[in-house]
Amino acid sequence: MAKDTRQPARDDAASADDVETTVDAPADDAAVDEANADVAEMSYEAARDELVDIVARLENGQVGLEDSMGLWQRGEVLAAHCAQWLDRAEARLTED
Repeated sequence: MAKDTRQPARDDAASADDVETTVDAPADDAAVDEANADVAEMSYEAARDELVDIVARLENGQVGLEDSMGLWQRGEVLAAHCAQWLDRAEARLTED
């Protein structure tokens, strides 16, 4: 039998800033940068393929919250890397 885990009622006048959260803060930027340092050296195709894999894993829903957050952060870095590749390619094509 499922246990009732309702949250206490919240005063509607309270703002979102008044609500305390117990979620751990995400990893600091330096740790994220260090963990994803290899992305800068990746080809567009390698970064895109890994990003596709990450999206599939996240959509599958079988990854825990902490792992999902790490995958999401890596995906953001990979997506930005791919966008930079495409922007540079477009700039080369439109130069003149």
